[in-house]
Amino acid sequence: MANRFSDTLFQLIHSLEKSEKRHFKLYIKRSSTKEDLKIVQLFDALDKLSDYDEKSLLKKLPGTEKPQLSNLKTHLYKQILASLRLLKSSDSIDLQLNETFDYAHILYKKGLFQQSLRLLDRAKETARANQKFNFLVQVLALEKRIETLHITHSMQMRAEQLSAESRQVIDRIDMVARLSNLALLVYSWYIQNGHARNEKDEARIKEYLQEQLPPDAWEQTGFYERLYLYQSYNWYAFIRQDFLMYYRYSQKWLDLFEEQPLMVRVETGHYIKALHNLLNAHFDLRNYDKFEEVLRQFEEFSQSDRVRENDNFRIQSFLYITTAKINQVFMVGNFKEGLKMVPEIEQKLVEYELFIDRHRILVLNYKIASMYFGSGDYDTCIDYLQRIINDQGDLRNDLQCYARVLHLMAHYELKNFELMESLTKSVYRFMARRERLTRVEEEMFRFLRTSFQTSRSELRAQFEIFLGKIKLFEKNRYEARAFAYLDLVSWVESKVYQRPMSEIIAEKYRSSKRGGLKRTEIRVAVR
Repeated sequence: MANRFSDTLFQLIHSLEKSEKRHFKLYIKRSSTKEDLKIVQLFDALDKLSDYDEKSLLKKLPGTEKPQLSNLKTHLYKQILASLRLLKSSDSIDLQLNETFDYAHILYKKGLFQQSLRLLDRAKETARANQKFNFLVQVLALEKRIETLHITHSMQMRAEQLSAESRQVIDRIDMVARLSNLALLVYSWYIQNGHARNEKDEARIKEYLQEQLPPDAWEQTGFYERLYLYQSYNWYAFIRQDFLMYYRYSQKWLDLFEEQPLMVRVETGHYIKALHNLLNAHFDLRNYDKFEEVLRQFEEFSQSDRVRENDNFRIQSFLYITTAKINQVFMVGNFKEGLKMVPEIEQKLVEYELFIDRHRILVLNYKIASMYFGSGDYDTCIDYLQRIINDQGDLRNDLQCYARVLHLMAHYELKNFELMESLTKSVYRFMARRERLTRVEEEMFRFLRTSFQTSRSELRAQFEIFLGKIKLFEKNRYEARAFAYLDLVSWVESKVYQRPMSEIIAEKYRSSKRGGLKRTEIRVAVR
């Protein structure tokens, strides 16, 4: 399975939908040369293969030798892209703008300068309406070339106008570039360093942000400038585990699209990510009603033509909505009901195998394992955790650590005490090497090392002591990530009160909905 999609042409063909395959066949038949007939045969042969195998492929192509295959594949790849460009042009502002520019350039080459300038004016209007300032650079460059090399009877006025336009566009592009760089750098900081573990870490990220932030960033009014500024502070808040601030900037991010609805179509990916982050923020703060409201909004949008007709947006929406629905299970405590989603999730993961990165698969495996843990099915929980523990990549050290912690807790529930001593030491060493241990986790390992040697009559009292210790850390932002990956407090409460974990969480949810329980703890979604 590791090499199933190892060939780029094979990947491209297997990513096509039926309508796209049909369009390609119609497109290629327009020329119907001998070479084109060969690439149609190659297309059909690759389409029927379940795994890429060059020997099997050549057997399906009589008369084609191995040296010819490489050239045929290159030609087919280009023809498929050309077909898709033609099919998708009406769906993409970028493709439409580039097409108009190409036509203007052709007219320029033909010496039809006025016609070329009219098309360029039309392209500029569309670009400005959709805030595509990067595209304006090449339009202005061609306009300048025409005005510089050819007489268009408007030289003086046009020169001043083009010069002013160029300065304005360059300033906008420069600011957008600086702020988009900032958003990327803050995100990169999180990938490298994770959450702030103490005041020193927090001071580092604050200093880092201030050093990179353009002096006049908050004076900007453009869509993209504010988009990247809000994204930067969104990640900054998340790193600091300041979930109220994280919520505010997630909402600001989404509000941009409410202010400028046209941009929902232009930047659909950013809009989907805004909905995802706002859902996570409501989950972090246990804003139950707002969570349900945004989830309904997201599900409704996912059924729009814009999402359903675009592979990337459809898969992105599936991943984020699935994540939100599992998070909703964690809030409400209906684990067994939530497990009914698993077969469909597994089916979609197979269907979208080509498109989903390993990071997302790891996250979903962890969340599914957590649902099985909450439902009391510890054996299946361990099966899903093994998928993460056995992963040989270097992604998500945090998930690798907490998968081992949950794995340890599942064995504890199964009373596999003969494994506990060595397993506890192994997991402790693994997390210590990665500097992932918080004070809560230190207390947990200290408890686990001794609890399986404690008599049953004394165990409940030990759990009560342990519960008292970890509840002291619930309001500490630097300890929040210890509660991010498993509801440790509810698990310990289930032992103290001798009730299923699902009942403990469900009772908290009902009490909160009635307004009879003030929220004192913070939970955070596994991203």
